[in-house]
Amino acid sequence: MLSDGGESQKRREGLGETRLNQTDDKYAAMVRSMDKNVGKILDKLESLHLSKKTIIVFTSDNGGLTTLKNIGPTAVSPLRAGKGWAYEGGIRVPLIIKGPNLPEGEISSQPVTSMDYYPTLLELAGLPMQKDQHMDGESIVPYLKNSDRRKERTLVWHYPHYHGSTWRPGSAIRQGNWKLIEFYEDNSVELYNLSNDIEEQKNIAEQYPDKTEMLRKEMHSYIKARNGKYPALRTNR
Repeated sequence: MLSDGGESQKRREGLGETRLNQTDDKYAAMVRSMDKNVGKILDKLESLHLSKKTIIVFTSDNGGLTTLKNIGPTAVSPLRAGKGWAYEGGIRVPLIIKGPNLPEGEISSQPVTSMDYYPTLLELAGLPMQKDQHMDGESIVPYLKNSDRRKERTLVWHYPHYHGSTWRPGSAIRQGNWKLIEFYEDNSVELYNLSNDIEEQKNIAEQYPDKTEMLRKEMHSYIKARNGKYPALRTNR
């Protein structure tokens, strides 16, 4: 996203502020440089006749750095917050996979997670699965080959500590279009329906108490099964 050269717009997020539009020239230059050099890699693979033998995964480990004490350098609007947060702005990222025998130009709306890359690459390479090594991931090759295919999955993000983005300890769970976030400082919960609230602005936890409790219990069960840790918060903070 290139800079629009205008005035920065921002929104309060907890103890921090989120940038809502891209006006940082240095960040725009960095993105342009990355784009140019990714192109160089693709051109080199083509010149070496390796492009049809190479699997390329282009993605990000987290959303853009939008939220800091004094706003971050980039924007991911309309998604809420950014890197370090469990709102969509911090966990929803682009994913492009190119490889032999995969259709080109297909777009899938199937939710996946980075733990899926390992089993996906194993399958694309024709290697056996290593299920004891990728317990939380599954191959997404079926969705790459058929973009219309869908499967309801439960995805969990556990981030029980503080972050420089001003995120507070918490976790999130997504099941279908339902998304629940719990903050451990005060045990508060937020529930969103991403199908009609991608910006996560309408907390509907009180409207759907049964769904809220069900997702909360399922999230805790998921974390417990993986020996996840919770923060020991001091009462005199």
